[in-house]
Amino acid sequence: MNIRRWSAGLLAAALLVPGLAACKSDSDSADGGSAAADPKEALVASTKELQKGNFTFTMKSGEFTGDGKVHMPTKSAEMKMASAQTAADDMAMNLHLVFIDTDSWLKLELDGPMADAVPAFKEMKGKYQHLDRTRVKDADELKFDFAEVDPADSDKIIKAVVDVRKTGEGTYEGTLDATKVTDADLLDDEIVKGLGAKASAVPFTAKLDEQGRLTEFVVQVPASESAPEQALTVTYADYGSATAVEAPPAAQVVEASEQTYQMFSK
Repeated sequence: MNIRRWSAGLLAAALLVPGLAACKSDSDSADGGSAAADPKEALVASTKELQKGNFTFTMKSGEFTGDGKVHMPTKSAEMKMASAQTAADDMAMNLHLVFIDTDSWLKLELDGPMADAVPAFKEMKGKYQHLDRTRVKDADELKFDFAEVDPADSDKIIKAVVDVRKTGEGTYEGTLDATKVTDADLLDDEIVKGLGAKASAVPFTAKLDEQGRLTEFVVQVPASESAPEQALTVTYADYGSATAVEAPPAAQVVEASEQTYQMFSK
């Protein structure tokens, strides 16, 4: 599931679906990790428990907020996200993705003047669209890899830490070299490229619980020519005690619309 792409990129994609853009009006433009002597070793160890796939999480940036959970015992996961309406996009977004084994559903609701002008979106309000996996195999935004269950890829980002110090019981801060981060949803290639020379020393903070497990990771992305300064935040909780994700009520399920597949096709 590619988290970062869900904000402005998704709203823009909605407007590019054939037949939809015309609706726009002329007026709209690890156990014991915390005890490790080396701070970086402690951070690396703090992500090991995530791979067991039994936790809840939240994510936040200037563009969106999200939360969800992963429950490997039932091979299920879910993600809820919201993007507030702004003057620039004239549309807000709320979505709910549900993954249970090989089945997946998408509840996508767009609000605002732009969305109100598109009948296909209005008809899907309150509905979960059952997805045909063969039609979304190239759409990273609509997939979940149960072999890599961390939605933020915190372990990949932490491996790029170049300087870290312990600031208190279970608290750390330092810098990371974002150019060494590959294929991480929270800190993606687009952000790294925009930072230019600043990418080699990006500040971060982290918090671990008493068992040395990661509970909060914040990357303080500096301002760039294309974006203002922003904090990318992910939190983890309920290690080992998350609950199974339930399938949407049958009465609310329909097959995915053609517009949905067009929106996410490459």
